[in-house]
Amino acid sequence: MVKEQKSENGKGLGIRHLQSLWIFLGTAATFAMRVNLSVAIVAMTDNKNANPNFEEFHWDEKIKSYLLGSFFWGYVVTQIPGGYISQRFGAKFLLFFGILFCSLLNILTPWCASFGGWKLLFASRLLQGLCQGGIFPSCHVLLSKWCPPEERGVIASFAYSGSAFGTVTILATSGFIASAIGWPSIFYLSGISGLVWCGIWFFFGSSSPAQCKLVSIDERLMIETSLGKSQNEKKKHLSTPWKKVFTSPPFLSLILVHSTNNWGHWTLLTQIPSYMKGVLGMDIKKNALLSALPYFSMCLMSFAFVAVAKILSEKKYISVEMERKLFNTIGHWVPMLSLVGLGFVKTHATMAVTLLTIGVAFNSAIHLGFQVNHIDLASNFAGTLLGTTNCFGNSMGVFAPLAVGFIVTDEHDPNQWRIVFFIAAGLYFLGNLMFLIFGTTKEQPWNNPGKDEEVNTEELKPIKPEGAA
Repeated sequence: MVKEQKSENGKGLGIRHLQSLWIFLGTAATFAMRVNLSVAIVAMTDNKNANPNFEEFHWDEKIKSYLLGSFFWGYVVTQIPGGYISQRFGAKFLLFFGILFCSLLNILTPWCASFGGWKLLFASRLLQGLCQGGIFPSCHVLLSKWCPPEERGVIASFAYSGSAFGTVTILATSGFIASAIGWPSIFYLSGISGLVWCGIWFFFGSSSPAQCKLVSIDERLMIETSLGKSQNEKKKHLSTPWKKVFTSPPFLSLILVHSTNNWGHWTLLTQIPSYMKGVLGMDIKKNALLSALPYFSMCLMSFAFVAVAKILSEKKYISVEMERKLFNTIGHWVPMLSLVGLGFVKTHATMAVTLLTIGVAFNSAIHLGFQVNHIDLASNFAGTLLGTTNCFGNSMGVFAPLAVGFIVTDEHDPNQWRIVFFIAAGLYFLGNLMFLIFGTTKEQPWNNPGKDEEVNTEELKPIKPEGAA
């Protein structure tokens, strides 16, 4: 009875929600640094619509495509190692150093471009991708330690919605920054925001409740009891059971749904501008606010989905597994319908923008769907699992544009674009269908072989906090 009372007293707003806020701000900073080149490169190569007092570079489209893709060359490489390191040594400092070095490289970006040209800038962006590769696996490890299962979807969705917030912020303000202050300030401000976050995270972030001196005994006990294991006892370094992982139908469905989601995501966010310019005669890249509209809608819908999920969780209208599959269906099949609709839009620019915005906005529901399912399956290996599926998923950022280039030989031909949209829509449908069939929230047997241990509630003094003031 005492255990239940203490566990109950730990509920409500607490330090776990503060950790989620720090992750939200951290992902916002990382996405601002990730996408800033895509908007800054316009001013860097054409200063007619920007502050003319800064250097202009004469790069052709081939070089610009190399620069815009260079980040992901490094990003894919460190996904799996990032997950392993964060599990083995703690997620706090991998997240800290990843954002710290990325922020410093961002601040040095203007110097790289001026001193070493596009080659040094390419190397800088590749290094930034390497730095950010471990960030989302680290976040998954953190969430697996801090989130009670019944709150996991809501807390994780809020934390990851920072990516949309960071994107919309940099897209909406970059045009003004480039014209009023100059394009280098886009990188300076992005990098400084990352450094400020690092300062906050160093003193207030923690890898787990057991390593946090701010969390109350009640909240810590509630979290650890709900997770079914004590984080006070000496951590066991479990070897990843790769054979069992890659023969697990629920995990294989995660790889598929993550990959198909990213194919559709990159089709929506990287190819639609070319479609609108070629078919509709409208270049939305020149309008910062219009470019930011889908991301702004995505940010708003993320909060809306969090609110709905919170109600469903508190009222227990549906099971956790049903909740995952419901939101994943919304996040995949609504964008699927948007893509099908785009395939039949030929002259109505307003309709195309509306469909694009709906597709991107509703895709945010995936944060309550497959995105958090890695933790459900195996919280002890959540970082490695996400790193693995993220590695497969982000490779779609390479293959999807290649497929578009193969199919669309004439960007003014709407019939060719229709094929592109239908392929992406079909993959959205297939990925979610496999998740509905094989997906589960049941902990997998290979996650914790010795799971008969009970939580030690008698010794709950925090161990030495990481980087505590």
